[in-house]
Amino acid sequence: MRWVDRHANPHWQVTSGQQDPGTVDRLLRLLPDWFGIPASNAAYVAAARELPTYVARPADDGAAEGLRTGPVGVLLARRHFPQAAEIHFLAVDPGWHRQGAGRALVAALEADLVADGCELLQVKTLGPSKPHAGYARTRQFYASLGFRPLEELLEVWGPENPCLILVKMLGRSAASGGNDWNVATQS
Repeated sequence: MRWVDRHANPHWQVTSGQQDPGTVDRLLRLLPDWFGIPASNAAYVAAARELPTYVARPADDGAAEGLRTGPVGVLLARRHFPQAAEIHFLAVDPGWHRQGAGRALVAALEADLVADGCELLQVKTLGPSKPHAGYARTRQFYASLGFRPLEELLEVWGPENPCLILVKMLGRSAASGGNDWNVATQS
C-alpha cells in the first residue's frame, strides 16, 4: 500500500495500491439511494477485486487511542488508453459527505494519472433528464472539480437510467486548453 499524502487534503489520508472489495460492499449498503440495483452492486464489488483502488480515512482517525477508523471513502479507477482514464466508482459514507473525502480521492487519482501522462478523465453518472436530488448533488460535486458534461446516453444503462458522461482534461492538456492532444486512430 502506498501513502499518497502529497495529494491529500490535510484532513484526509488517501492510500492506493490494495484492492478493498469489503469497503466497496459496505459503502454500497450505506448508499441505497445512489446504488440500489443489486446486479450493479455485485459488479462494483467484483470490480473492486481487480481495479486500482484509492481509499480515504480521516487524517486524525483515533489511531493514537486505538480507535482507528476504517475507510470512509473509496474510488475505483479504470485506464482505457494511456491518455484516458475513468472514475469507475466513487462512494463516501453518508456520515462523511461534504467533508472533503471525495475531493481528496479524486485529487489523488488525478495526480497519479498526470504523473503517468494521462490527459483525460471521465466519469459516468445518472443524467439530468431523470430528476433525482442525490444525483443532482453528485453532478454538482463533479462540476466543482472541473468535470464538464459531454453527452447523455440512453443506451448505456437503459432509457430508465440515462447515463451522463462527464469529462475533465488533466495536466498539460488542461493548462493549454487541450490544443496539444495527439489523437491516434485504431483500425
